[in-house]
Amino acid sequence: MNLERLEQTWRELNQIGYSDKGVMRLAYTPQERQAVRRLAMMCEARGMSVRMDASGNLIARREGQEPHLPAVASGSHLDAVFEGGSYDGIIGVVAAFEAICSLDDEGIVTRHPIEIICFACEESSRFGVSTVGSKAMIGELDIDGVSGLLDHDGKTFRDALSECSLNGWPLTEAARAAEDLKVFLEMHIEQGPVLEKAEIQVGIVHGIAAPTRLQVRIQGKASHTGTTPMDQRQDAFLAAAEIGLILEAAALAEIEHGTVGTVGVCVVKPGAMNVVPDTAELKIDIRGTHVHSKKTVLNKLYAGFRHVEEKRGVKVEWTMLSDEQPVLLSEEVTQSLEESCRDLGISYLKMASGAGHDAMNMARRWPTGLIFVPSRDGVSHHREEYTSWEQIGVGARLLEQEIKKWAVVLDANGQPQREEREKTQPEQMGESA
Repeated sequence: MNLERLEQTWRELNQIGYSDKGVMRLAYTPQERQAVRRLAMMCEARGMSVRMDASGNLIARREGQEPHLPAVASGSHLDAVFEGGSYDGIIGVVAAFEAICSLDDEGIVTRHPIEIICFACEESSRFGVSTVGSKAMIGELDIDGVSGLLDHDGKTFRDALSECSLNGWPLTEAARAAEDLKVFLEMHIEQGPVLEKAEIQVGIVHGIAAPTRLQVRIQGKASHTGTTPMDQRQDAFLAAAEIGLILEAAALAEIEHGTVGTVGVCVVKPGAMNVVPDTAELKIDIRGTHVHSKKTVLNKLYAGFRHVEEKRGVKVEWTMLSDEQPVLLSEEVTQSLEESCRDLGISYLKMASGAGHDAMNMARRWPTGLIFVPSRDGVSHHREEYTSWEQIGVGARLLEQEIKKWAVVLDANGQPQREEREKTQPEQMGESA
C-alpha cells in the first residue's frame, strides 16, 4: 500500500470540479464525467480493461487466473452534492484503485478477477433520486420514474444522459447477472461523529438505513400582507413550517430506533415581502434502520398533511420520490472484516449507517461489506468535510486485505495461499439492522 500514491490519485481526481466553496461534480455534468474519464485512463494505464454501462457506471477489470469466475468488486462514486466535500465517495474509488496498484507492485496473481466500480449518480442533489447506477446494476431502477425527473434548470434525467453521450436507453442493459460478482466491498467516510468521538479507526457496517423521500406541494392563497387579517390567511409557508414541526415531533418520538426526518428543501412563492405566500414546495427525507419505526413516522406525516389542510385552508399534495427498505449486510463479509481488523491490529466498531450508499443496493444481489473511516466533527456534504490520510490509509489497508482474501491470492505454483471463501447469498433484512 503506497499512501503517497493513494493521495496523489485523490488529488488528480478531486481537482476536477474543486473550488473554495466546495466540490461541484453533480451527476452527469461535464465535471463529473471528466472525473470518470480520468479514472478510466488511470485504470487503462494499469492494464485493466474498462467499460461504461448504460447508466454511466464505470467498470474497470483486472483479470484473474480464471477469468470465468465471478469477480471481486470494490468502489464507490465520484459525483458530489452541490458545493460538497472532498472525501465523500471518492476515497472508496481511489482506495480500490490503490489496492490493485499494490497488487501489481507485489506481482500478486489472484484466482478471481477484481473490478473497480465507479457508480453514477449516487447523490440525489441533481434529480432528487439517489444511487441510480447501483440500482440499474441490480436491475431495480424505476426507469419510467426517473426518465422525466427534472433538475434545477428544467433538464430531464434522460436528456442529461444523452448529453453525456451515454445512450442510456434502455437502462435495463446496465443490469448484471448474479453470477457476475462474488462479493462487493465499499469503503466510505462515516459522515457522522461516532468513530472520531470513540477514537476508533474503522467502522464495520452491519446495516444501512434507506431513505423514504417525498416532494410536497402546498397550495394556499396569495393576498396583500397589509390588508389580510391574520385569521383569514391561507399562508402556504406557515403550513409548510407546521408540517416541518410535525415531522420533527414524529421523528423525536422514534428516537430510540434512530429514525430521523428532515425537510431539506423549502421553496416559497411568489417570494415577495408584501405578498402572503400562495405556494410552498418541500422535499422531505425520512430514514432509519427500523422498518416499522420509519413507517410510523411516515404515517404521522400523512396525518399531519390532513390536519394542516383542515386547519389552514390549504391544499397539500405529495409525490413519493423513493421508498427504499433498510438493508442488512452479509454476516459472512462482516465477520471476515472483523478477522482482518484483528490480523492487522486495527480497532473497529460494528455499527449501522444512517446514510444510504451504493452498497445497500449491491447487498440485495451480492454479499456486501461496507467499511467506514472517521469524519472530523462528523461533517459531510460540506467543504469542511475532512478525513486524515492516516485514517484513510488504515481503511485502505483493510480493504486491500479483504480484496486479497476474496479474490484468492495464488502462490508461485498457482495454488491458493489460503482456503477460499465461498460466495454466499445476501442476507435478508429483518425488522431492524
